[in-house]
Amino acid sequence: MNRIFILFAIFSIAANAHAISSDKVKAIAIGEGETRIEALRGAVTEADEKTLAFIQALSDDAVKVVDGLPVIVKDGKAVDPVTGAESALSEAAEDVMNNNRMRGEIDSALAALKLMSKDEAVRREAVKTLQGEVDENKLPLLDKAFAQETVPDIKERLGLLRAAALSGSADSAKRLAAAQLLAESSQAATKTLLLERLSIETDPKVKSALQLSLSKVEARLAWGDRLGAIFSGISLGSILLLVALGLAITYGLMGVINMAHGELMMIGAYATYVVQGLFQKYAPGAFDWYLLASVPVAFATSALVGAALERGVIRFLYGRPLETLLATWGISLMLMQLVRTLFGAQNVGVENPSWMSGGVQLMGNLSLPYNRLVIVGFAITVLVGVWFLIEKTRLGLFVRGVTQNRPIASCMGVNTARIDTYAFALGSGIAGLAGCALSQIGNVGPDLGQGYIVDSFLVVVLGGVGQLAGTVYAALGLGVLNKFLEGWVGAVLAKIAVLVFIIVFIQKRPQGIFAMKGRQV
Repeated sequence: MNRIFILFAIFSIAANAHAISSDKVKAIAIGEGETRIEALRGAVTEADEKTLAFIQALSDDAVKVVDGLPVIVKDGKAVDPVTGAESALSEAAEDVMNNNRMRGEIDSALAALKLMSKDEAVRREAVKTLQGEVDENKLPLLDKAFAQETVPDIKERLGLLRAAALSGSADSAKRLAAAQLLAESSQAATKTLLLERLSIETDPKVKSALQLSLSKVEARLAWGDRLGAIFSGISLGSILLLVALGLAITYGLMGVINMAHGELMMIGAYATYVVQGLFQKYAPGAFDWYLLASVPVAFATSALVGAALERGVIRFLYGRPLETLLATWGISLMLMQLVRTLFGAQNVGVENPSWMSGGVQLMGNLSLPYNRLVIVGFAITVLVGVWFLIEKTRLGLFVRGVTQNRPIASCMGVNTARIDTYAFALGSGIAGLAGCALSQIGNVGPDLGQGYIVDSFLVVVLGGVGQLAGTVYAALGLGVLNKFLEGWVGAVLAKIAVLVFIIVFIQKRPQGIFAMKGRQV
């Protein structure tokens, strides 16, 4: 409750504002709903720090009525909202009852007052809260906030809020001007407001202006939806890319059909969850850095499990794809049951670090979340790392040599069994990195890998077996295509349509987008 009494240090209220009086306090807190709402709206336009503190106390349910006078409850004492005098809280004190409509008005009043804050972030949030909730009663405060605002984009949004408030004016000239101003908005709330005004407007000129503004706003929102679908597709594609990169090595380069690939990804996600728990317990002050520590842990954990899988099972099944498929499917079931035994059958939550919270607001209906942007960047980093490892290092040379011609590579002194283990561990470790990334956009559970294994196989096959470039094109292409189709036909039909597209494509071009050339075939 202490924040109620220090709000004057946060908010800058005009110097010539009128102090709150006992009559105003009683009118806001006691009486019929409509009367209280009118009193609250009137107080907002003439607010000082005491008015703000009293309204905040109403929002926090910290106001009671003693002998017909409202008081603010602080530390078990009654504080007079006008004089600030403290007294013992009477046992006969009654709660102030606020219904849903009154609470909405209180929240709107607080948001309007926060427009005067010295904190830019607070003002931005206040403008966002007030969208679709302004009326002509708030014009004096909006005018005051508009006059003193110095940040250009906030000032622009305040201008649109003023126009929205004027759209309900009794003066048709003001409504006409407001309708023309609202054409510059890119907010979904503005579209709703214009539709409401169109349904009740009687003046032909104003109605025509409203219709024109609605068309412009809808066109702008449509572009926001399209760009949002593209970003969502790239985001989904980057996730598919992370999942499929490991499979591109184990299946594309080594020819192993690993049905436990999704469970290796799940192990990476649970490794991230364990690291999060360790930071929460032993280093809470450094919690924001737990994700950076999780990346090598997730890679190493999945890589070790993958190496053990290759040494214990896979190496005995090379060249026998059906047995490999059945064996790895059985191992996937064992890994899921092991996780259920250790962590339980319920999903576990992995929190985003504070620096991954929020997003970049590009348009009224287009926001790019930081966690998705980080995953896109992470996928690019992993892709570059894998390309460099395969194409520019000695290990990559050995992997390519063993893949192209195992007998000749063995004759040249390459330990093919060791290279098989390294390559499989690398693919498994990349799957762990995918699990680490996926933990930041959803819950982590024993069935996490099952939702991605089929899609990752489709990405590798569509891109061309053994071709990293094809994997990139296929992952991003399928991600964008899937998101666009979801907007038209829904999620289920979109999945079916993508599967049909892949089947037809493979029928026409069995080698995928990029085919192997020369002796590699």
